Amino acid sequence: RARRRYDEIAASGGSADLDAILADIMKRDARDAERASSPLRPAADAHLLDTTEMGIEAAFRAACSLMDAALER
Repeated sequence: RARRRYDEIAASGGSADLDAILADIMKRDARDAERASSPLRPAADAHLLDTTEMGIEAAFRAACSLMDAALER
């Protein structure tokens, strides 16, 4: 997510610090997960799909595969 945000800023002509963006995302994720009211948590039956090294098409295909497998059950 940090790399994607960095690339978005760079593409629009802005300057960005990848380490600062990553730190900001990590702080926000921690705050969201630790808040008292409705903390963000994955569902017990959630599937984690790490798309870090995937392009859009590969991520879409992987998500579709997970959904197809779930629907077959």
